[in-house]
Order: sequence, then C-alpha cells, then structure tokens
Amino acid sequence: MKLKITWKWIAQFTVVLICAFALKHHYSTASADQLRWILAPTTFLVEIFSGVSFEFEANAGYLSRERFFLIANSCAGVNFLLAAFLLLTLGKLLRNPSEHRAWGFIPTAAAIAYLFTLAANTARISVALWLRQMPVELGWLKPAELHRFEGIIIYFGFLLLLFVISERIDRGKTSRLFERSLIPLLIYYAVALGIPLANGAYHQRIDFLKHAVAVLLIPLLLMLPLALLHLFRQFVEVRGQYTDRRKKRELRNQNEEAIRQSDIEAVSVQDHLAI
Repeated sequence: MKLKITWKWIAQFTVVLICAFALKHHYSTASADQLRWILAPTTFLVEIFSGVSFEFEANAGYLSRERFFLIANSCAGVNFLLAAFLLLTLGKLLRNPSEHRAWGFIPTAAAIAYLFTLAANTARISVALWLRQMPVELGWLKPAELHRFEGIIIYFGFLLLLFVISERIDRGKTSRLFERSLIPLLIYYAVALGIPLANGAYHQRIDFLKHAVAVLLIPLLLMLPLALLHLFRQFVEVRGQYTDRRKKRELRNQNEEAIRQSDIEAVSVQDHLAI
C-alpha cells in the first residue's frame, strides 16, 4: 500500500522537532532556578518515597545536608523527557504517515512524557540515595560508574515501559512488539549518544568511551526479556502450525481409510449377492 504524506503530517513532524530542539536548548542553558519546573516536583516525590528532606539552594539545586546529596541540573532528567516525548510523537507519526491525527496528540504526549519523567527521576534518585547507604563496595566498579549504570538501567527501563504501554493502548496487541522495540532503542541512542557527539563529547575520549559502551550494551541486556518473549511466541506459533498440519494429515488419512473400508464393504456385498 502506498503511503501518502500530507502537508499536515509535515507540519506536525516539524512542530515536534522544533519542540524537541527548544527543550534541549533550554536545558543546555538553564540554571537550577530555571529548572525548578521539573526539579521541584521531582524533589517532592523523592522526599515522600525516601523520607529524606531537601532544601533549595539558589543556582545549585535541592540539597540534603543530612545525606550530603544534591539534586542538581543533571538530575532533572530532561534528556529522558526529550526521549519520551519523541517516542510518543514520532512513534505515532512514523507508524502511518497517511493517517489523520488531531494536533492534540502533541501536548498530550508532552504531558505523559513529563509525568513519566517525574516517575523515572524519583526512582533513580531514590535508588541512588539507597546505594549510598549500602556498606558493600565493588572493587571493579567505582561510584561514578555505578551511578552511570543505575541511570541507564532506570531511564531506559522506564522508556521501554512507556513504549510497551503506548503500544498496547494504540495497537491493542503485541505481536510485533519486539520488532518495534527498536524504536525506543534508537531514540535512546540518539539522545544519549548522538546529542553528546554533536556537542563534541568525543574530545573527552576515555570518559566518553566508557559512557558509550555502557549506553550501547546495557539497553540491549534490558531488551532480552522482549527477545525471549518473541522467540517463545515464534516457537508456539511454529509448533501450533505443525500441530494443525499433523491433525489435518491424520484427518485426511482417516477419511481415506474410511473410504477404502466402505469400498471393501461394497465389494463384499456385491460378491455376496452374486453368490
């Protein structure tokens, strides 16, 4: 089927990209004071779930003097917000460009992405607070690397969860869930690697290499359950087809045997009458 791209689709696609660029530009230049629209509700939720109190420090963020922990700009999760917004908007636009969509799906996607970002931020910071209290130390894993791994696992995990929920709501089935799961993976790679590369992060070499390896590999590990589910469904489908073919073959053999038996009985009756 030939897909027809309309001017409305082009306009919506352009608006989505402009919104994404504006959000990224705002984040790159904003201070902690200007990010209170996301830092304040994140801190509020963290206080509820962790029981740790924070105070706002101008141009710094929310500080817990008890734990010596600062919720700063890097904890705002704006990159995750950007990825979630692109997942919900581009996922719809690219699925079927010829389908008519009302403009309301863009602000709706932004609101859902914002709520999911608050949940992901809360989970990440709460886990980070918990890990800092753990007495166990891993000699091969430094605190900074542990923090990086934790962030990738939580943020990509939430992005994958958002993708699964949106697919179930939009499509009502998950038969091609694994194939389409490349969408959140590619969006996450673009945000977590593409944007830093465009900003010249590769000049840091070793640090960026460690970041890149973690970003590339950890999401693939998190997608293993979907891969296993896909293989299991393929196995069940193939086994079901094999069972159906075997049943049809057995039924055909039974019919042929019944026909042969009826022919034999008919011959026997004729021979009896002839005698």
